[in-house]
Amino acid sequence: MPKPVSDQVVVICGASSGVGRAAALAFAARGARVVCAARGEQALGTLVAQIGREGGTAVAVPTDVADPAAVRALADAAERHFGRIDTWINAAAVGVWGRVEDVTDAEFERVMRVNFLGHVHGVHAALPALRRAGGGVIIGISSAEGVRAVPLQAPYVATKFALRGFYDSLRMDLAQDGEPIAVSTILPASLDTPFFEHARSKLGVMVKPPPPVYAPEVVAATLVHAAAHPRREIPAGGAAAAFQLGQRLSPALLDVVLSIPRLGRGMQRTDRPDTGTDNVDAPVNGPGRVHGSHPGRVLRHSLFTRLIGRRSRPAEVVAAVAGRLRRRGQGREPSRATAATPGSTPASPARMHKLT
Repeated sequence: MPKPVSDQVVVICGASSGVGRAAALAFAARGARVVCAARGEQALGTLVAQIGREGGTAVAVPTDVADPAAVRALADAAERHFGRIDTWINAAAVGVWGRVEDVTDAEFERVMRVNFLGHVHGVHAALPALRRAGGGVIIGISSAEGVRAVPLQAPYVATKFALRGFYDSLRMDLAQDGEPIAVSTILPASLDTPFFEHARSKLGVMVKPPPPVYAPEVVAATLVHAAAHPRREIPAGGAAAAFQLGQRLSPALLDVVLSIPRLGRGMQRTDRPDTGTDNVDAPVNGPGRVHGSHPGRVLRHSLFTRLIGRRSRPAEVVAAVAGRLRRRGQGREPSRATAATPGSTPASPARMHKLT
């Protein structure tokens, strides 16, 4: 079983804004030591400063997840500072809105490098560290759009579908080898985060999340829960589960519904002009924010996720028991004790750290 959150060292890729930032604050509030990674140095600085003011412990490591060397350096910095890694969260993402033929090859490639290969780089960096710690958890944020496609978001949707397959393969690899490393995939519904303001729009206007829209704290709470109680897949927000159900029952009907311009396209457009500034190729300068500027209703809680979405399915219980028995038979049951890496030093809760 994973350690209690209060005893964990947690690395969060994509921590500068939105879900990643909300997660960093939530983990720190629970007593975890948090390693905050993203491209935006100013946003990371304000985040770590806020955590320090609130009595938490965090360090900043500026990182572009599209660069595998930078992600390996992130893992090294986390171990060097805190002695180990217990949970690794891949949350970084960028978006380009437009019809498929209007999105360039270079834009497709960039979204793939960040949203998909960024997760691959994170897993490659995390696995050796988690093994050295005696086990742990990898959490990847896919999306409800990794189950059901929507129009105008082909690059983003494609990466989120790819992530579900990637984490399924990883989960089976680790299970076959009896590794004490859990893999959870999170499937959020639409969220009120700055992601949409930072996206690149080919529509001539700023984009917005399709309703219903949830607060990013719903996903942050799910991530904290998954770090201590990992599940195979967790929908965050009842709308995400509804997407799954609709796709399972009648994908063709959903194709028809979402092809209606007023619904599929109209619900993603605002009446605000596009600013022409995005974070696809470079970070947006600024102090970083958890919430976006969604003008409509934002759901602050998800009763479905709390009561149903996080529960283990029967097959997951059987798989978990089988995995434990296999590890015991191989003499690989992880120890609760973990030794610190030589030269590591504990962080002071009141100080802001930036590691490079």
